[in-house]
Amino acid sequence: MGSENNEERESPVGENDGSSGAGAGPGSGHESESEYPRKSHPALEAQPLRQAANGLTLPRERAQDEVAVPFDARGAVMKLALPVLGEMSLMTLVSWLDMIMVGALGTWAITSVGLSNQPMFLAMSVFMSFNVGATALVARFTGAGDREGASAVARQALTVGVFLGVVLGVLGFTNAREILLLMGAREDVIGPGTGYLKVICVGFVFQASAMSLSATLRGAGDTTTPAMANAVANVTNLVGNLLLIHGYLGFPRLEVLGAGIATAISRGVACLIILGKVIRGDGRLRISLKDSFLPDFRLIRRILKIGLPAAGEQMLMRAGQMAFARIVSSFGTTVYAAHQIALNIEGLSFNIGMAFQTASTSLVGQKLGSKEPEVAEKAGWAARNLGMMFAGSAGLVFFFLGRYIALAYTRDPVAVDMSAQALKIIAVAQPSLATAFILAGGLRGAGDTRWTMFTTATGIWGVRVLVGYLLAVKAGMGLAGAWIGMALDMTVRAVLITLRFKGGRWKEIRV
Repeated sequence: MGSENNEERESPVGENDGSSGAGAGPGSGHESESEYPRKSHPALEAQPLRQAANGLTLPRERAQDEVAVPFDARGAVMKLALPVLGEMSLMTLVSWLDMIMVGALGTWAITSVGLSNQPMFLAMSVFMSFNVGATALVARFTGAGDREGASAVARQALTVGVFLGVVLGVLGFTNAREILLLMGAREDVIGPGTGYLKVICVGFVFQASAMSLSATLRGAGDTTTPAMANAVANVTNLVGNLLLIHGYLGFPRLEVLGAGIATAISRGVACLIILGKVIRGDGRLRISLKDSFLPDFRLIRRILKIGLPAAGEQMLMRAGQMAFARIVSSFGTTVYAAHQIALNIEGLSFNIGMAFQTASTSLVGQKLGSKEPEVAEKAGWAARNLGMMFAGSAGLVFFFLGRYIALAYTRDPVAVDMSAQALKIIAVAQPSLATAFILAGGLRGAGDTRWTMFTTATGIWGVRVLVGYLLAVKAGMGLAGAWIGMALDMTVRAVLITLRFKGGRWKEIRV
C-alpha cells in the first residue's frame, strides 16, 4: 500500500493486493444464482456477448415483479473483506517470521532478499495489470448474472498468466546477476541475492497462474478460496524456511537460497489448490478443461481496455519503487536493512488496504453490472470508511510499538532506531494510505484505470521519488527523509482519488 513491500504484494496487489458462499443472504452483496440481477449492463449491450468468438450469452431480463432487497453496504464489505484480511494477516505473520529468520544471518541477508524482490515485483506488475481488467469484467458479468461470461474471462486470464509467467521467469533467471547490479547491490549481497532471485524466477509461472485465478475469483465475489490457498501456502513457506535456512532436522543449511526455495514451493502449492477449486466448479466460478484455452483476442481486447492503463500504472509504480529503493540503498547495507524491516512491519497496513480494496473492487463492479450505480458508490464509501478505522489502529501499533517489533528482526541498534523512526512517520499517514488504496480499488472495479494511472504517476514520481530524494540526499535526512516522501506521496494520491470518486464519472464507463 504505502510502501514498496506493501504495494508489491498486490496481489495483490499487490497490491495486494472475503467470503463467497453459496448461501449468502440478502444484503450480503453475494447474491445466489436465483438472485442475480437479470438486466444487462449498457457495456454488455454495446458489445453483445452472443458471439462465435467467445460463446457468451446475455442474461435474461429481470422479472417485473421481483422485489428489491435493501443493500447492506457495510455487511457486504465486511463479508468480502474479512477473509482477505485474515489471509493477508497470516501472510504478514509469515513474512515477519521469514524476515526474522533471514535477519538472524545478518543485515546482508535482509538486503539480499529485499533487493532481489524489487525487480520481481516490477515483472509481476505486467500480469497484475492484466488481472485488473479480468477482475473488473468478471465482476460485471457476475452482477449481470452471466456465469459463462465470467468463466470465459477466467480462462483467458489463466492462459495469459501462464504465458507471461514463463517468459518473465526465463528472463529473470538468465539475467539475475545483472539485475542486482542495476539495483545498486554491493558485493556482499550480489552472490546470495543472485541465487535467491534465480530460484524465485523458477516458481514465477506458478505465482502468475495463482494470481490470475485469484483475481477472477475475487471479481466473482469469492475471496475465501484464495484466502484458504494462501493460508496453506504460507504455512508451507514457513516450514520450508525453518528447514532450509538454518538446516534443521538434517536438511542442508542453505541460508538465503533456502528462503527462496521455500517461497517457490509455497507458490506452487497455492496454484494447485486454486486450480483444483475452479476445475471442480463447486464455487462461484468454474473452469472446464473441455473448454478452449486458446487466446480469444476479442475478449482479450476487452480485458486490455481496462488492463492497459493499469499496466501503465503498475510499471510506473514499480519503476518508481525501484528508483526509490536505489536511493535508500545508496546509504549502505545497514540503512537498507532498516528500510526493509520497516516495510516488512508496515505490511500490516497493507493487509487492511488490500482487504477493503478487494471488497470495493468486487462490489463496485458487480453493482455496476446490475445497473445500480448509486449502490456501487455506497459500497465504495463503506469500504473506505471501514478501512480507515482499521488503518488507524495499525497506525497506533506502528507509532508506539514499532521499536519493539523491529528488535525481533535485528539487534543492530542503528537499524532498530531508523526502523522505529520510519514507522512513526508512516503511522501518521495511515488514513491517507487507506483512502488512496481502497477508493482506487473501487475505480478499478468500474474500469476507471486511466485516472488511477495518473494519480500513481503523480504520487510515485512527482512526490515519493523527487521529494524523497531531495529530503534524504540533498537535505541530509537519510532514511527519515525518504519515508516522509513516501507519506506525502500517499497523501497526494488520497486527495486525487477522493476527488475522482466523488465526481462520479466512473459510473458511466463502459467495459
